Amino acid sequence: QVQLAESGGGLVQAGGSQRLSCAASGRTSSTAGMGWFRQAPGKAREFLAALVWSGGSTYYADSVKGRFTISRDNAKNTVYLQMDSLKPEDTAVYYCACRTLGSHEYGYWGQGTQVTVSS
Repeated sequence: QVQLAESGGGLVQAGGSQRLSCAASGRTSSTAGMGWFRQAPGKAREFLAALVWSGGSTYYADSVKGRFTISRDNAKNTVYLQMDSLKPEDTAVYYCACRTLGSHEYGYWGQGTQVTVSS
């Protein structure tokens, strides 16, 4: 079992920046990858970014490429999502997720953190 806890959400003005954190606990040694997703009201959940634990490769959705950066602090078992040049359409609940070794899906999810971008 892996437990995830997001933090860092809040209200930010358009053009501003926000950094989200995702602290992992439990069987973190089984982590194969971490991802960030978001869901806006009335919309489907959207993939944003992923980080492969072994090697550190990163992947981004086109909608956030160049604006968002996923990173990690191994010592703190924490993954971050740095969000720059925020737009009102970035308003959503943001979730981190964990994919464990041997799995092709994200099996563990955090509770989510609200990010609201005002115009």
